[in-house]
Amino acid sequence: SQISYGRLLKVFFSVAHDPTELNRQGPDSGSQYRSAIFYGNEEQQRIAEAYIVQLNKARVFRAPIVTKVTALQSFYEAEGYHQGYLDRHPDEPYIIINDLPKVENLRKHFPELYKAK
Repeated sequence: SQISYGRLLKVFFSVAHDPTELNRQGPDSGSQYRSAIFYGNEEQQRIAEAYIVQLNKARVFRAPIVTKVTALQSFYEAEGYHQGYLDRHPDEPYIIINDLPKVENLRKHFPELYKAK
């Protein structure tokens, strides 16, 4: 099944991370941890930019959104040791502190999208 682009944006801004942190996500910092949306066409770009404006105007977050909206150039699948990391390391402190709360928020706010293993 597919998720709509608008729904994907809603999950991204609601559950995935803090879009107001510049080059940082939780304890990790550096430009590789920047908040970014990579669009595949002009319609996706327009929708993402308009959604960010809407969220900023509504003051949904404590600070302005710093998420960059950038054209997708290429996509590379993560290395194997990154795949299923949460499932393989559920007791790791990083997972418990940083990732499990996000999974719980997804389950709570978007139960129709959450699928337990």
